[in-house]
Amino acid sequence: MEGNIIISVGLFGHSGDVEVWAEGTKEMLDDMHLRKIDLADEIFVINVGGYIGSSTKTEIEYAEKTGKPVRYLEERM
Repeated sequence: MEGNIIISVGLFGHSGDVEVWAEGTKEMLDDMHLRKIDLADEIFVINVGGYIGSSTKTEIEYAEKTGKPVRYLEERM
């Protein structure tokens, strides 16, 4: 409603999208997430309960390395 375009994840293995774990799929999705960061003006991390998984940590590092602002749902500890 604010004129933003949201580029979100397509699958989320930790909440039941089992096809994420098929051979080659996770690697393809990891690369796709980096390409989405390339397209984005900023990234917004949905860190419920402060949790940030290893793939998300890699994406945050990539975003910071490429000069993209990173915002978080919950304050980082």
